[in-house]
Amino acid sequence: MKHPHRVVLLAGPSGSGKSYIAQRTGLPVLCLDDFYKDGDDPTLPRQNGVVDWESPRSWDAAAAVATITHLAREGRADVPVYAIGEDRRVTTRPFEIADSPLFVAEGIFAAEIVEECRRRGVLAGAYALRRPRGATFVRRLARDLAEQRKAPGVLVRRGLELLRAEPAVLRRQTGLGAEAARAGEVLRGVAGLLAGHPHRS
Repeated sequence: MKHPHRVVLLAGPSGSGKSYIAQRTGLPVLCLDDFYKDGDDPTLPRQNGVVDWESPRSWDAAAAVATITHLAREGRADVPVYAIGEDRRVTTRPFEIADSPLFVAEGIFAAEIVEECRRRGVLAGAYALRRPRGATFVRRLARDLAEQRKAPGVLVRRGLELLRAEPAVLRRQTGLGAEAARAGEVLRGVAGLLAGHPHRS
């Protein structure tokens, strides 16, 4: 089935600048972090009794794909709003694509749904944003402290763990079908996709 809109998935390590690059494309942006499971969900993965929020199993892939598919078909949907500090969805908001042929869905787990979006015929492209690891660490820590996501000590420890895990994260994302790309490469790739899909009148 041919859909009037298609999605560009943007993955990458936590703090790599996915949201910023997604906004720079000029396309409507769906935040996939809003599809995390609530903190009291019994299916959440745990390590030593603590929720492992870096695991894809902490995220509702089925709901994300269903929303993306609906957006590709209808151009609008009510999407969740997740409060990371509270570990839960707090409300929903209307999301509309208008006349854009493409929209971006960005998040650390975006690569997890590349194959399913391709199977459903809604995928335009998929990228895994890569930056120098040190820059990602600083960006992530500054963001998390500014947003008071967790206690400072927790954020520093988590940041160091993510710094060590970053190469493995990128390997997984590219293995799932996302193309490793720097910021400029992502923007040029999206521009090329847009050139092949002129705006609807």
